Amino acid sequence: MTERNQQVGPNEEGADNGTGRDLARAALAAVRAKAQARGVEPGRRKPGKAGEFGQNPRRRRWSGPGTDPRDPQPLGRLMAGLTRDRGWSDRLSNGRVFGQWALLVGDEVAEHAQPITLKDGELTVQASSTAWATQLRLLQRQLLTKIAAGVGHGVVKRMRIHGPAAPSWRKGARHIPGRGPRDTYG
Repeated sequence: MTERNQQVGPNEEGADNGTGRDLARAALAAVRAKAQARGVEPGRRKPGKAGEFGQNPRRRRWSGPGTDPRDPQPLGRLMAGLTRDRGWSDRLSNGRVFGQWALLVGDEVAEHAQPITLKDGELTVQASSTAWATQLRLLQRQLLTKIAAGVGHGVVKRMRIHGPAAPSWRKGARHIPGRGPRDTYG
């Protein structure tokens, strides 16, 4: 067996600095005397400035049952607020027309027509053939309604539909430099 250390601990009798209870009572008395010297009732805190939440901002560290700007928010709501505050709403809605073209107008129309530009509410669309350009002109009102339902009203106000671009004879393997067949007339 080992022998126990014969030193006296701070909470045991015989300690020269008093018992643990005596030390606690002395500390409490010192705090009360200090509070009384400041003019504050012991056990009460000094009233602080009320923050935006109606409580002392030093004490308020949690959200509580009510709504609070510090509460977690859904990502969609945060992004909508960010785009609205920064003025990106118009650009994003314009980008949605191009990014979701097949969903907005349908797969068959998207297969034969592609959006080219969107400027000041006018959408320029290029069709794959003249027949499809004519068909899109006939369906223009329905397409505008579908686009407005998917993206929002006022984003696309009118459509300009172009047929396929004519081939350029100025480029390619069979191009001959010069004026071409015009120099034989006259």
